[in-house]
Amino acid sequence: MKESVINTQKTHFLTCRDFTVSGEKFDLLLDVEKEMLVTSPKPDLEKLPEYYRSESYISHTDSKSSFTDKLYHLVKERMLLKKLKWINKKNPEKGSLLDIGAGTGDFLKVAQANGWEVEGVEPEETARKKAKEKGVILKSSLKEFKSDKFDVISMWHVLEHVPDLKTQILELEQLLKKDGLLVIAVPNYKSYDAEYYKEFWAAFDVPRHLWHFSQGSFKYLFKDKFRQIDSKGLIFDSFYVSLLSEKYKTGHSNLLKAAYVGLKSNLKAKSSSEYSSICYFFRKR
Repeated sequence: MKESVINTQKTHFLTCRDFTVSGEKFDLLLDVEKEMLVTSPKPDLEKLPEYYRSESYISHTDSKSSFTDKLYHLVKERMLLKKLKWINKKNPEKGSLLDIGAGTGDFLKVAQANGWEVEGVEPEETARKKAKEKGVILKSSLKEFKSDKFDVISMWHVLEHVPDLKTQILELEQLLKKDGLLVIAVPNYKSYDAEYYKEFWAAFDVPRHLWHFSQGSFKYLFKDKFRQIDSKGLIFDSFYVSLLSEKYKTGHSNLLKAAYVGLKSNLKAKSSSEYSSICYFFRKR
């Protein structure tokens, strides 16, 4: 597979296992210049969908079968409103909003109810069907938007899944209006919970996560066409990720230990800004 953005020398950082589907091991390679980790080997595009075919992949299934699933949805409902509040504050005049990697459509449903004109893209067919059941019609590819321009584009934990970063960033530039708002949330491998759990950190999620970002990564990748105006820590992510990481590490969902690690991660991030996940806000230049 062609690597159009990541072409500099890389060194071995960590070896992780796919705990969700295959059990296979993958290396994380450090690109020092971009402060970014790269999953190696990257699955071929034809094989990549196989790694998403699991009831455990909650963003595509809406599963509520386990305690962890129920906790995820409880936090998700609260965060949907908070995410929209962030966007409304930066774009009080509601217009058009495109959500890329919309999953089962929950964020778009909330945004539409709040007065936004919404569009969404989700390549996974099962997730699109579930979104349709909620009254949210999603397209399967960005290629279906030819001359469209949007006031806001959001990607909630999606950029780490994108096979070609350079192409994706160009598409974002083309689809966003001048001075439009770009919102991207991703895990942060420099957080305390990532450093604590190491190869068991659930947000590495290999090989579905092809890239692993730091704050430095975003300064490098978006410096030419976008201007960063803000960033916010997603404080609930450290607790949810720690709960999954405990299960991967010990075989048990140790709620108290996960809560301790998640809290410690957030407290450390108050001074370091290295939250478990970070939401970045950009304006198109």
